[in-house]
Amino acid sequence: MLELKNISWSLSGGEKILENVSLEIPSGKLTVITGPNGSGKTSLAKLIAGLEQPDSGRIILDGEDVTDWDMTKRSLSGIGYAFQQPVRFKGLTVRDLLELAARRSLEETELCDYLGKVGLCAREYIDRVVDASLSGGEAKRIEIASVLAKKDAKVLVFDEPEAGIDLWSFSSLIDAFEKLKITENKSLLIISHQERILEISDYIAVIADGHVRTVGEKSEILPTLFSEEKAVRCPLGKNTEEGI
Repeated sequence: MLELKNISWSLSGGEKILENVSLEIPSGKLTVITGPNGSGKTSLAKLIAGLEQPDSGRIILDGEDVTDWDMTKRSLSGIGYAFQQPVRFKGLTVRDLLELAARRSLEETELCDYLGKVGLCAREYIDRVVDASLSGGEAKRIEIASVLAKKDAKVLVFDEPEAGIDLWSFSSLIDAFEKLKITENKSLLIISHQERILEISDYIAVIADGHVRTVGEKSEILPTLFSEEKAVRCPLGKNTEEGI
């Protein structure tokens, strides 16, 4: 289980982005964090992964305080993170990336399985270099496959996995998430607005203006989610900006 306890975080200029955020991400369940653009969702994902450090509060992984750990140590301890904007690696092939994530050599059938889950044909991609020659959608899918390959992970965090993915590949990804819920006892956390992802969740947390507005089981939150989001998104007839 992943626990966030009273997490607060501000930009370097002092603007408060998250304030006293507390959440539990249980093992064996899929939790989706949603909310208006600019509400702090991606910032929270980065704090979980160790890309940023909170101003205050604690991050607890299976009872151990990991708040002060960097991204590398958190990754080795079981936190997998798929960036909203995939990272490119000069000279590293898709096979290399998946084997680094799995921390072992992979058979071609295993490579096919991981890449197939995100709608890619392994034979066309395993020897390709993860660089600018890949489209944004291809890079996104390869990164998601690398996170799925982390078999020893305790927590998997996906930041808007639907971005840049075509409809057919997205259907494959939904199937992969549903199978993960059933077959593996991992804490699954997805940052998303996408209705199909919300529909397969177990729990939904809505973040607005840097606070947890509501959290609960899907059956409680989903029926009223879209009307609530509309009220939060435009309380004064204004929209916030994406990217925080």
